Amino acid sequence: MGGWAALLGGLGGVAICFAMLIALISAFQPVADLTWVWGNLVIGVVLLGSALVASFETLRERLGSGESRRASRYGTSALVSTLLGIAILGMLAFLVTRYTTRWDWTEQKVHTLTDQTQKVLDGLDRDVQVTAFFSELQAPPVRDLLQMYQFASDRVVLEFANPNARPDLILKYDIDEAMLSRGLVRIALGDDAVLVSEFTEPKITNALVQLSRSSDKKVYFLTGHNERVIDGEDAEGKEGFKEAAQALRNENYEVANLLIAQFGDVPEDADVVVLAGPTRRLPPEEISALDRYVARGGALLVLLDPRANTNVAEVLERWDISVGDDIIVDLQLAFFQQYFSPFAGAYAANHPITKEMGEQQDPTLFHNARSVQASDGDDSVYVVLVYTGDKSWAERDIEQFESSGQVGFGGDDLKGPVPVAIAGEIASQDGAGADEDGASPARIVVVGDSDFATNEFMVRYGGNRDLFVNSVNWLLGDVEAISVRPHQSRASRFVGSQQEVQAIQYLSIFVLPEAIAVLGVAAWWWRRKSPGR
Repeated sequence: MGGWAALLGGLGGVAICFAMLIALISAFQPVADLTWVWGNLVIGVVLLGSALVASFETLRERLGSGESRRASRYGTSALVSTLLGIAILGMLAFLVTRYTTRWDWTEQKVHTLTDQTQKVLDGLDRDVQVTAFFSELQAPPVRDLLQMYQFASDRVVLEFANPNARPDLILKYDIDEAMLSRGLVRIALGDDAVLVSEFTEPKITNALVQLSRSSDKKVYFLTGHNERVIDGEDAEGKEGFKEAAQALRNENYEVANLLIAQFGDVPEDADVVVLAGPTRRLPPEEISALDRYVARGGALLVLLDPRANTNVAEVLERWDISVGDDIIVDLQLAFFQQYFSPFAGAYAANHPITKEMGEQQDPTLFHNARSVQASDGDDSVYVVLVYTGDKSWAERDIEQFESSGQVGFGGDDLKGPVPVAIAGEIASQDGAGADEDGASPARIVVVGDSDFATNEFMVRYGGNRDLFVNSVNWLLGDVEAISVRPHQSRASRFVGSQQEVQAIQYLSIFVLPEAIAVLGVAAWWWRRKSPGR
């Protein structure tokens, strides 16, 4: 077969091969309709038929020659080799479906579940039924995410259901069909279930936490002293705490405001009380209420800015915590040479709040921070969580700085690294580990800055989010929940319509490979017909 017949035969073979390949792929995962298969098949048959007609006499002469017998032997060997290769590939495909292994070679590990999620999965004591309602075109991105959960834990039982094909499940779970337009994930643990419509790891893990935790815990934010706000219009600004409050809600904690003057005391259901940047003095009645709360084993998170016009620093002194009347300066580890916005230089490796933070790439950034340390210098009660850099110091002559605008280490300044956050247990007045009623000792975390947990910094720096949320986790005793949260910026994704996704699938799986094969046949035919070949 030569000339134009060879070209027609090669192109016909390519069309028939792709028709069979597409049909085989579609049998396992519907990604192409029959029009594509039949179109290739018809074109292939027409082209092969044309090639046979054009070279009929040549083929008849060669069939009777010795050359045909040799070609037959070589052809048989090639056919056997091809069939053996297909059999090996089929066996490998069978083994892959039975035994799965995953590798994630991305720099940010965007295809690996975070430590926080893994801890939640490891803590499951019952099977979790995950039912994903998606059409075939919607399923792939969500399938990848949910299969990571299934691979990470034998407790996750995953099922994908096409809403159009499984109306029985929709009726069984009493799901509103209006919620299925963009897909839906139902996560059930026993008789309890949560519906998830945002398909991200934080949302899926939060649903698991919500189901697995037996009781809600409540975090109160103290108000009435010009603290940072967690709701309302002001909470959404750069200096608000809306993101901080939402981060706690994502941990399945209940968040609320607390005006002690309204209740007369700290409520009994308060698991943690947060003092977020107060700038006014606490009246004696509220200080007494906090004393009673600590005496019964409460937990405090205190975020105190430099030069804050409040008596909170005096209150902390009674628990042997010293908050310096200073401002931290760092000429090296600073945000674009803004010397009063230092990055964290080191974290405590032996404390649950920060032991995993030293390995992360997202830094913790403070803004206008002050030093915090134990009054007597004893590190057996309080642990310094975060230090600033070696070249930093705590500037104590603030009046001189405000008048001249110049700073420099000297005098009574505290040489760096400067402690900017500490954590520990507040000992009872008799020095015992628990009060006379048997309550656990109170816990406290103090950070010499409240700006680090504002919306501006919580969104931009993952280390800020981790320090804030991990602190609350530890205060609540949820040590197993402490981890480095997923980065805000994940791997880039294209979100298109069903038609766009289908077009991309056709182009990448069928059109481009077949076009390459056609070009290959054309190149072979051109070289074959060239002079001297």
